Amino acid sequence: MSPQNLRLTDAEFAVIEPLWEHGPQTIRQLTARLYPAQSTSDYATVQKLLERLEAKECVERDRQQTPHVFRASIEREALIDDHLQQIADRLCEGSLVPVLNQLVQRVSLSKAERSALQKLLEQPHSQSGASAKSRRKRS
Repeated sequence: MSPQNLRLTDAEFAVIEPLWEHGPQTIRQLTARLYPAQSTSDYATVQKLLERLEAKECVERDRQQTPHVFRASIEREALIDDHLQQIADRLCEGSLVPVLNQLVQRVSLSKAERSALQKLLEQPHSQSGASAKSRRKRS
């Protein structure tokens, strides 16, 4: 699924985050992780959020297992890429350079992070760069 122009609420992010971090889980497992008290309304909230994420094709439900198990069907990196591109399209005429400059200037990077960033910049064009360009053309 392409995350292009996908919008998730903070509550939906809170539900998908443990699926990225810990892998497939049941509603009860997610509820326990998000709401340690685990009331009936907490369970219903997680269930509804999973239904919304499933409708947005961000999670998939394994109906072969009982209880059903949910897993993220969109990668965190794909969602980050799309959100950054949306910001660039809206504020910087599609260029990610001002967005990246702002991020680098605002955040105190460690020596290791600066080194990793430098290595990334020195790499030849990657597939992810090509997909961002093609996405920009479709917009």
